[in-house]
Amino acid sequence: MGESLHTVTTMPTARRPGCPFDPPAELIDARRHGPISRYTFPGGKPGWLITGYDLARSVLADSRFSSRRELMLHPYIDTTGMEVHPAPPGEFVLMDEPQHGRYRKPLAGKFTARRMRLLTERVEQITADHLDAMEKAGPPADLVTAFAAPIPAIMICELLGVPYQDRGSFQKQATSFHSGETSDEDQIAAYTAIQDYLAELVAAKRANPTDDVLSDLTDSDLTDEELRGIGLVLLVAGLDTTANMLALGTFALLRNPAQLAALRADPELADQAVDELLRYLSVAKTFMRTALEDVELGGQTIEAGTAVIVSYSTANRDPERFADPHVLDLRRKADGHLAFGHGIHHCLGHQLARVEMRVAFPALVNRFPTLRLAVPAEEVGLRPETADIYGVKSLPVTWDV
Repeated sequence: MGESLHTVTTMPTARRPGCPFDPPAELIDARRHGPISRYTFPGGKPGWLITGYDLARSVLADSRFSSRRELMLHPYIDTTGMEVHPAPPGEFVLMDEPQHGRYRKPLAGKFTARRMRLLTERVEQITADHLDAMEKAGPPADLVTAFAAPIPAIMICELLGVPYQDRGSFQKQATSFHSGETSDEDQIAAYTAIQDYLAELVAAKRANPTDDVLSDLTDSDLTDEELRGIGLVLLVAGLDTTANMLALGTFALLRNPAQLAALRADPELADQAVDELLRYLSVAKTFMRTALEDVELGGQTIEAGTAVIVSYSTANRDPERFADPHVLDLRRKADGHLAFGHGIHHCLGHQLARVEMRVAFPALVNRFPTLRLAVPAEEVGLRPETADIYGVKSLPVTWDV
């Protein structure tokens, strides 16, 4: 590639007008130039941007690339001069082995496919309850608050053992923390409030264990501080991502009526539909890694200490891996997508997310056959690209009664 290697100087934040589901055009353009580009981080530090599927998968599976928080740069913020601390105890997604495995291993048995299938009936009940409430209230409705946000919130709260009366405030703080639109002060306040609450919750589980993941873990050698960190990881992974997939996924289906009709007509299509929507939308857009040693990648030398941005959204739109990648096709075999990551950091809760989406999408479109946007598509408010998770702020919908 030599001197012709493509360079991206700023992380793109603008999606093309009328294309809210596609990655920013500059990222797609970077992928057209090749699977790897030079990247300049805020503050001027050189790094790399991975936009191709094969290279992204390779980086995610390579232990020479670190997930440690203290080694990271930020794609949107100049961190020059800032002291970046290691991840707090328990927050294993920002750790390498063996620390990562110490925290993840006790959880693995809690999120097996079999155990998640057993939760299907509960997801069906929660989904039906919220569809009943939507129908009773009548149109219009904000699909985010009426449907997409509460379903994963209730499920993750039940898994963590959050008392019912605390779930509203718990969900509000979590949403504030991830929206990408709150001030730094408000984000810190939300993070502190969640941490304080989780500390109280862990202490309560120690004293009076109940049937939930946190209570199960109190029998291990994990400290209260470690359990609090694990609780935060599960909350982050289990709430905002699925909520945004349900809302943005519904938006995408409403903008692709033939695909929506196919899902409504064929219940057996649900599994494929979930994977295709995950690939197509990639709400967790990017992840970071840092080279621990010199690594040859895509014909380039990634020097030790250099940060790498892995673009899930473009890897999942790589035409060398997925034919017609910018087309939503629910009959596509989209298995192998990177929406849940890859390697040792592959999303622990992916089975739960799949169950929630597999139940919720068909139930929604079948309950409301005339479901449609209540505002023009261009008026739907989208989260900023700088948010951790991409999605809609709200999704006004209506239907015939």
